[in-house]
Amino acid sequence: MKKQASDMGRRQLLKAIAVGSAAGAVATISGQALAASPAVAPTTEKSDGYQETDHVRSYYASLRTK
Repeated sequence: MKKQASDMGRRQLLKAIAVGSAAGAVATISGQALAASPAVAPTTEKSDGYQETDHVRSYYASLRTK
């Protein structure tokens, strides 16, 4: 019986190695596909930056009264 237990351990090890190798290959391939995809172009719109509007002022006022 002891020999069967050690055989099962080896089988589990070999299965783990096979699954790990396959997972590594999938990760490598998907990483290469992501690297090859075109990057998202940055927006060209210029904003005027932070603008304190009436609703922002009323929100700030509500925070001060608490």
